[in-house]
Amino acid sequence: MSLVMTTHGLMDESQLRRVDGGHDNENETISWVEYYIGDEMVHRSAHVVLKKGIGMENIFGPQG
Repeated sequence: MSLVMTTHGLMDESQLRRVDGGHDNENETISWVEYYIGDEMVHRSAHVVLKKGIGMENIFGPQG
């Protein structure tokens, strides 16, 4: 038994319809999972992996 935190509280995953998705490009890989009761989305979670580092110059701008 696997529990999922939903907008209706904790529910057994077997009571829900699971939909997986994602996309990939040169900068990032994103995956997500959504759970539904009928047509109502009751949970969504996402995972993002950056392929390129974010340098300090991108955060603070050029120095000097």
